[in-house]
Amino acid sequence: MLVLRLLNVVAPAYFLCISLVTFVLQIFLFIPSMFRDPSTTPLFSPALLHGALFLFLSANALGNYILVIQNSPEELGKGLNLGEGAEMVADWLDGSRSPGSALPSTHYCRLCARVTQRHDHHCFFTGNCIGSRNMRNFIMFCLYTSLACLDSLVAGMAYISASLSMSFANPLAFLTLLPHSISQFFSGALLSSEMFVILMLYLWLGIGLACAGFCCHQLLLILRGQTRYQVRKGMAVRARPWRENLREVFGKRWLLGLLIPMLNVGSDCRRQKVK
Repeated sequence: MLVLRLLNVVAPAYFLCISLVTFVLQIFLFIPSMFRDPSTTPLFSPALLHGALFLFLSANALGNYILVIQNSPEELGKGLNLGEGAEMVADWLDGSRSPGSALPSTHYCRLCARVTQRHDHHCFFTGNCIGSRNMRNFIMFCLYTSLACLDSLVAGMAYISASLSMSFANPLAFLTLLPHSISQFFSGALLSSEMFVILMLYLWLGIGLACAGFCCHQLLLILRGQTRYQVRKGMAVRARPWRENLREVFGKRWLLGLLIPMLNVGSDCRRQKVK
């Protein structure tokens, strides 16, 4: 438990450090290297368009990241007269204290110390549980993080290609880039800044693929009307049309949520009507 609590603090700090390094490299190294002559650069040059795209992806990733942290799932244990102590709440959810009383899709997280509705999983990179209120923002966060990493990967490869006068036309060139760079770095033929960028290329590739895979997996579960917690526990879910499952998570204004970090307005309105 101590290791998990430590990971719950270190992982968000690690993500923020990677985001800061990516932003600095893009703004102060990659984008300026695309300008050949700033005085003759047209208004819609590739460098300006790339900078605008990177800022858009970064703003959406960071905005949804903040919304995931701020909008925790509902704390059901506060509104229920179940007795004192978190252990009693956990026993009630498991059905061990009162048979048949456990609510479906609820889970007591010991790291968050709360009972969440429609619990999916605990995300260590946000330090928060993912549930009914922040699922849409979490998926948008994964999506835009993967796109920002892909954008940084392409810009970094262009910078390395121009700095080292090498071509990535051969797919094997990227796979052999790291071992060749390590040998050149220790022989003094490669600068430390260039070596750092090369290491970041592989880090962006790993984070981008991981976030993209996680996003696709979450979307598949949403289409089925399931959560990771339900799949892990083997819980049966009521069959519904996939459109209703998507509307429950993304809300009615899903298109606006793709462009601007915002709360799930449609679900919030429906939740208030139910209350």
